[in-house]
Amino acid sequence: MQHIGVITDSTCDIPQEIIDQYGIKVVSHYILWGEREFIDRVTLQPVEFYQKLETESVKPTTSQATVQDFVKKYEEAILEGAKNLIVLTVSSAMSGAYQMALNAAKLVNIPVSVVDSKGPTMPLGWQVLETVRKRSLGLDVKAILESVDTVRRKLVQIVGMESMEFLQHGGRIGDAAKWIGTKLQIKPVVSINHETGRVEPAGLARTHNGMVDLLYKKFLEGLRGEGALHVAVLHGNAPTEAEKLAEKVQAELKPAEIMINITGPVLGINTGPRALALCGYRE
Repeated sequence: MQHIGVITDSTCDIPQEIIDQYGIKVVSHYILWGEREFIDRVTLQPVEFYQKLETESVKPTTSQATVQDFVKKYEEAILEGAKNLIVLTVSSAMSGAYQMALNAAKLVNIPVSVVDSKGPTMPLGWQVLETVRKRSLGLDVKAILESVDTVRRKLVQIVGMESMEFLQHGGRIGDAAKWIGTKLQIKPVVSINHETGRVEPAGLARTHNGMVDLLYKKFLEGLRGEGALHVAVLHGNAPTEAEKLAEKVQAELKPAEIMINITGPVLGINTGPRALALCGYRE
């Protein structure tokens, strides 16, 4: 594997068993809830987070991982024999994590390549998986980064939410800000622009089923090419709904790879309970 360490942050939403399989190191962000501070997916797990989100009157906020948090993971990888590091972070348009990772790179004595994924959740996750899979094939850092860039340009992520409430409260509303003032019972569908790293409006639905249909339609419209399809179905603690959506994807699109995972707390603050998302690309 040419001693290349791979590090990402906790917004990647890659299932834990795959993180463990490839030895990916994850830098956690923080959730601030009233007077309490939680570590993303460490001291606050997603299911508990969504339960609290629906029952507590105080809304949480987030705080990005620090330079020292990144340095700690870099040093762990170096101790394990890494001679190069590839670090992939959530979009710099949504978080300061990319800058923290860059600053941390100056504090270690091996080469560090920091990649702005231009997205949250599985757009970041797919780029991390491309990195470790190409590493396992023996590619060098330059070739891996070129392959990751190719994947990023093909990515499609569409997110459907049950209301505007969390999108507005979370503050990472991007170009969907034009919807501010829209009635909260409207169900927004947004996309991620993987050139700018920003949220963009994709459409509005009045019912849950309408939202799911629009989500699926927009995802299909965004896919390019005829190659093997990789799809992630993400959800805000709505596993049954996610399974139904995955079954539809499996039956109609026949992807080469499909996975289901719950969206973590840092992004769930913006999308809320029962949100659904499709993220993927064709090779």
